[in-house]
Amino acid sequence: MENQNNEHVNDPQNDSTMNQSENQSTQQTEMYQARRQEQLTNPPKSKSNAGFGKLLLAAVLGSGLTVGATQLLDHQGITNNSVKEATITTSNTKTKKSNLTQMLESVSPSIVGVINMQKSNNIFDYFNADTKSNDPQESGTGSGVIYQVNNDHAYIVTNNHVVEGASQIKVKLANGKTVDADLVGKDALTDIAVLKINGQFNIKPMVFSNSNNIHTGDTVYAIGNPLGLEFSGSVTQGIISAKERDMTVKTSAGASKVKAIQTDAAINPGNSGGALINTNGELIGINSMKIALTEVEGIGFAIPSNDVKTIIEQLVKDGKVIRPYMGLSLISMESVPEQYLEELKVKDHKGVLVADTDSYAGKSFKKYDIILKADGKEVQSDSDLRSYIYSEKKVGDVVKFTILRDGETKEVNLTLRSTNDQKTQ
Repeated sequence: MENQNNEHVNDPQNDSTMNQSENQSTQQTEMYQARRQEQLTNPPKSKSNAGFGKLLLAAVLGSGLTVGATQLLDHQGITNNSVKEATITTSNTKTKKSNLTQMLESVSPSIVGVINMQKSNNIFDYFNADTKSNDPQESGTGSGVIYQVNNDHAYIVTNNHVVEGASQIKVKLANGKTVDADLVGKDALTDIAVLKINGQFNIKPMVFSNSNNIHTGDTVYAIGNPLGLEFSGSVTQGIISAKERDMTVKTSAGASKVKAIQTDAAINPGNSGGALINTNGELIGINSMKIALTEVEGIGFAIPSNDVKTIIEQLVKDGKVIRPYMGLSLISMESVPEQYLEELKVKDHKGVLVADTDSYAGKSFKKYDIILKADGKEVQSDSDLRSYIYSEKKVGDVVKFTILRDGETKEVNLTLRSTNDQKTQ
């Protein structure tokens, strides 16, 4: 969440230039009007001035002398009522909605506003006799996605940084109603949080798509609340600029490497926690961050839906994420450029590349190893591997990896540690 400050800077030099321009314009207008009056008093008699008359009409129209212009136009049979409106003829005489419009209208109710309420940290409030001044106040807003609706409550996924530090959280629904929300769990390292709102909600939850199936160039739409709730439900269009980027981000729990989808769909402060969807209206990512530099445009990032699904299941179950830790920095082979395959001594993009290791994992793995299987199960992407480790394994388990090293197939074992051990490496 970011605060947006709008500043207007007056440049004296520009003001001076504008004043000179205005004076010149005024003088030219006065001269033109004087000349026009003279021509009306003494109209030209020569037929050779007919072309000048047409030029004069154009000048009159451009100068704003609308009375004379209207009279001339009416004389030619052209009136203000001659503007024709385009119509679309349908069986029920209503404007036909496009498939895109229908899709966006269908999924938009599942996008909500998330309001972070915090108590003031102003020291003067502690000495203020008015107790209301110490009530939670709106600190910032973001977006969220309703992904599950039951008989008496609904679950919402958003970004951890949207709700971080909140003493109270409110959710504004697409129908304008604001309700209180409970924090189910959050994880700073993946920037994912889950909220719960109680009540009966007639809202269709967002459907998750398989983010492994996306392609660079696919059309996508970002839906959220850029710059605040007054722009709630804003939709921007773009493409997938890259299906997988490894981003190092600073979080309250320390630096973290996250895998993200890159898109050029406009993502602004307030879009965080909103949806990145495909043309079918299915969630492929949770909008999380952008590169905010004045010289940069159209570089935003979303957390892939497959990773989001794995995290929210743990947050609902345990309220936090206790991860088995491999100590490996991973990149899906499908993201490795073709020209590097020969150097890696492989012929295809199968498996996951070990980009780096910590000191403990380095006893079993080497940089540029390619993981093909985990406990005999084929690994298609780093999301597949993490999903297997997080959902099927626990701290202390030993995982048998089938790897490709220098063109030869090997098997190595690795004992999984807790994510708490990550800080000691």
